[in-house]
Amino acid sequence: MAFLRRDTNEENPRRLDGGLVSLRHPEAKDYAAWSALRGESRTFLQPWEPTWSEEELSRNTYRSKLRRYAEDIRDGRAFPFFVFRASDHAFVGAVSLSRVQRGVAQSCAMGYWVGHRFARQGLTLAAVRAVTRFAFGDLGLHRVEAACQPDNAPSKALLEKAGFSHEGFARKYLKINGDWRDHLLYARLSSDGEP
Repeated sequence: MAFLRRDTNEENPRRLDGGLVSLRHPEAKDYAAWSALRGESRTFLQPWEPTWSEEELSRNTYRSKLRRYAEDIRDGRAFPFFVFRASDHAFVGAVSLSRVQRGVAQSCAMGYWVGHRFARQGLTLAAVRAVTRFAFGDLGLHRVEAACQPDNAPSKALLEKAGFSHEGFARKYLKINGDWRDHLLYARLSSDGEP
């Protein structure tokens, strides 16, 4: 796991090029942009996310997230990336790989969000593609999984454009905005080729 530690410090964070976007691990200096975008996009994001705590956008909550991210990256369990528009470096959202499994599974789960004003501009699609390449190339994984609610048509379209295949239906799969919600399950394999 030494190769994972080498690129994850503050002086040299891991960076990915996604064409329309650039991605890197979250840093302390990103707090203001992160909290502003999440705050202005709250109504847009809440139907698709876990319930927000009262302190969701606080600096202390952000610091706690950074500590957890650093531990997860160090241990190879998860890889969070903040997404920036390449043309002007505006912070637009995030994509993360979690539940990284080695051994016989060689898989992970992908999640993503985008700020309301940056939605449906191709930025999230570019970011998902870049992080998928990272999962297969840098991490050497075999499978990337994702899930979305059946009524989230933009997310379904994004996953399909990114080459993910619909694989099933999971009842009450995740607790979203206070309720257990059904989800559609998607996956992409390293052997699938470019979408």
